Amino acid sequence: MGLLQQVFGNGARHCQVSLPTFDDVQAAAQRLAGVAHRTPVLQSSTLNRQLGAEVFFKCENFQRMGAFKFRGAFNALSQFTPAQRLAGVVTYSSGNHAQAIALSAQILGMPATIVMPHDAAPLKLAATLGYGANVVHYDRYQEDAQAIAQDFCAREGQVFIPPFDHADVLSGQGTAAMELLQDTGPLDSLWVCLGGGGLLSGSLLAAKALSPHCAVFGVEPEAGNDVQQSLAKGERVRIPTPVTIADGAQSPQVGAITFEIIRRHVTAVHTVSDAQLVDCMRWYAERMKWVVEPTGCLSLAALLQAAPALRGQRIGVIISGGNIDSQRLSQLLNS
Repeated sequence: MGLLQQVFGNGARHCQVSLPTFDDVQAAAQRLAGVAHRTPVLQSSTLNRQLGAEVFFKCENFQRMGAFKFRGAFNALSQFTPAQRLAGVVTYSSGNHAQAIALSAQILGMPATIVMPHDAAPLKLAATLGYGANVVHYDRYQEDAQAIAQDFCAREGQVFIPPFDHADVLSGQGTAAMELLQDTGPLDSLWVCLGGGGLLSGSLLAAKALSPHCAVFGVEPEAGNDVQQSLAKGERVRIPTPVTIADGAQSPQVGAITFEIIRRHVTAVHTVSDAQLVDCMRWYAERMKWVVEPTGCLSLAALLQAAPALRGQRIGVIISGGNIDSQRLSQLLNS
């Protein structure tokens, strides 16, 4: 890892940040071998004809616990010392990282405490509890989940693993893009769902190494464009918790480590509306027979928005996850 001195916020605070590299993504892939699924890369001939392009879907909706988050969680927890495993892990999450940490902790035989919003999706809450984690609820619009999680660590001696702003977490997430590029060869563009930046920053490390001429785009919900604002301002911007159906992208602020990687390497960040996400959910369900959660539709929604400029390209789309309960899915598809 390279060591970088970076100024954050308003410049009043300096912080030493150790940035991961593609070597860390490769090391994560070795730890995940035989544990994480190597998810399929699939195509739609109909979509390819309509767009005049080749689109390759990396289907992390078929990953263990239903999302790419398992990659980063297991990569981080698998490096715990025996003493850290005994103490256990704490995190906060609206759902997918919660499930990923809970499942990884179960596999590795350690306790896990998850701080989850009281309005978390029932499916995600049930799965997190089912993997054996202890769940503590909070109000995502009024309380600071990270502060609650860190307080647990201070009192109980557990290890805090954040959802995205962690070198081992984002390196694990980067293995999804690495596998995609290994399966497809070089791509002209890659479209990645964006919340706190773990998947995008890891994907950027992989793309830079395996397909250096590939344009990489992050995609946020319109209501939660903190990364777009941060890039324009040149520093991390914090926004109120966004109100969007893309619950996996309701982060009010991009991570410090993830933002530095994004700032250096991303081509651009796009935004899409909730209505566009519903259209993509419907297309995935009807055309591909896949269940994709709203956050997982961010990448395709932006690709379709930009489609006229992408004719003739070889395009990668990372579907981040498929965790949505049947009642909510039906409600959105029939809206």
